[in-house]
Amino acid sequence: MQSDGTIYHRRPYPSPNPHVQLEEITYWSEGLRVKGLLAEPIANGEYEGIVYLRGGIQHVGMVRPARIAQFASQGFVVFAPYYRGNRGGEGRDEFVGADRLDAVNGVDVLKQSPKLRSDRIHLFAFSRGGIMALWTAILRDDISSIVTWAGVSDIVFTYKERKDMRRMMKRVIGGTPNNMPDEYRDRTALFRINEITCPILIIHGMKDDNVSFEQAILLENALREHDKLYDTWYYPEYTHFFPPAINAKTVREACLWMKNQSI
Repeated sequence: MQSDGTIYHRRPYPSPNPHVQLEEITYWSEGLRVKGLLAEPIANGEYEGIVYLRGGIQHVGMVRPARIAQFASQGFVVFAPYYRGNRGGEGRDEFVGADRLDAVNGVDVLKQSPKLRSDRIHLFAFSRGGIMALWTAILRDDISSIVTWAGVSDIVFTYKERKDMRRMMKRVIGGTPNNMPDEYRDRTALFRINEITCPILIIHGMKDDNVSFEQAILLENALREHDKLYDTWYYPEYTHFFPPAINAKTVREACLWMKNQSI
């Protein structure tokens, strides 16, 4: 069996940005061929890295080339796993089950870029990706910082607040928090926050109905309890999705925040 993070196949992918090169990468993760999108600035140089962790499940919240190129244009090499079972990748997306290792192994994919400054790897996560990022930082010790934007931090809380997602969660996870409490608890990173060693930036709209503001507070409280380094950018007027101009401005500011964090 190929070792985790080994690249199996790569193919050029159309880029929406003339300054950014895209490739679709197929890589090994726990014996499965999983896919993701790699973005590299075309200009010669040595860049910090981002593993971008998408939200949603299956086609909902899928990695968008324009979004990945947006981060690369800020001076980063970016790899965005699709997670197993998506876009022709093998296996089954388990919604923060074994698929969290696709994010963990995605760091090793990123490290193979010749343009990467290998000691500076950040995680940038949106929505469901938030808890994927927390797990990646728990399971690795080479992460420089995390940005979690509208991020999930507690899967049980997600089940309770998103009635429209309960059917999917029952199907994917195998039951409910009542009849399968261990499956839900094992997915919730809050119980192992003490193992994270890098600084975290929490970005959240306080009118978010997709991932409630309470999830940001749960994460903030856990980080404070364990004396972890963190910053919060809370926006009283915004929901899960920020207006385009504000979104772009927040991306630029978050990229600067990442570059300013020391290992």
